[in-house]
Amino acid sequence: MKNIFTLFAIVLLLTSCGGNEKITLRSSVGKVNKVMVVTKASDWNGDIGKEIRNSFGELMVGLPQPESLLSVSQVAPNGFGNMMKVGRNIMIIGVGDEEQYYVKKDVYAQPQTIVYVYAKDRAGVVKMFKKHEKEIIKTFIESDISMVQHLFAKHKLDDSQFKTLQNLGISLTINKNFNTVDDTGDFLWLRQHLSSGIAKTGSNNILVYSVPLEDETKVADSIVAVRNRIGKKYIPGSDPETMHMITEKAYTPFTFDAVIDGKKAYETRGKWEVKNDFMAGPFLNYTVVDKKNNRLVIFEGFTYAPSVNKRAFLFELEAIAKSMKIK
Repeated sequence: MKNIFTLFAIVLLLTSCGGNEKITLRSSVGKVNKVMVVTKASDWNGDIGKEIRNSFGELMVGLPQPESLLSVSQVAPNGFGNMMKVGRNIMIIGVGDEEQYYVKKDVYAQPQTIVYVYAKDRAGVVKMFKKHEKEIIKTFIESDISMVQHLFAKHKLDDSQFKTLQNLGISLTINKNFNTVDDTGDFLWLRQHLSSGIAKTGSNNILVYSVPLEDETKVADSIVAVRNRIGKKYIPGSDPETMHMITEKAYTPFTFDAVIDGKKAYETRGKWEVKNDFMAGPFLNYTVVDKKNNRLVIFEGFTYAPSVNKRAFLFELEAIAKSMKIK
């Protein structure tokens, strides 16, 4: 009997050790939109590194200051030790025995995304990277979106308190640092005061509302007109009689196809300003085609943070927008 209990204990111990491998992964570290590239210094300083920096360094549209899509740093393979392996976003790239491109999750830490790119020579590595560059960028951005949403879910604002969201049948994962500016039942305005660095006098803002769906073929062309109309009605300046939010006239917004909650949507990035005033900043607008309810559901985030970079602030608003669920 004693031997049976001993054997059972050993089996249980082995099973526990084998089954908890993922649970015991270390927590990953790293800034949002930052990628660590593991490659030889000679490759980083040559065509491979140049291609990576050009691709990841593409400027994000709609920002007042030039900011890249992704920031990058480099570490040599022999320097990729335990401390480096806890990075959240990693790309391992270089010459290998065969051409390979694949993605792995939670290899050394959690959450973690590692992209692997190999080819038989340096020219092949560049070609392989260029072939998958858009997919690679999308992979890292979506990974960070998921991470931010997960963090916000831990400290989530109870969105059932907002009349507008209830009336529109919408739920969002919003971090609890946002406060209500306006909630009419048809229009919601939330604001988060920024408390870091020079931006402590600034704010991140969320607007949610809907308008009737009239002509689906003209939705993309009507986005600026709709936001200007809403700005005039709900977003006043210091003098409500003469000042209100408008789309900056000197900068043409960019509109892209998108998908929100499985529905066709349009993502628009541009700059806002207050008419007859000096306030301005970037905005991010998602206009969702909700055919079931014959309407357009609109989420807009805009940032006011003078004299500081705004990519990270807008990225948080993007993560909130992409958490949208429509009944």
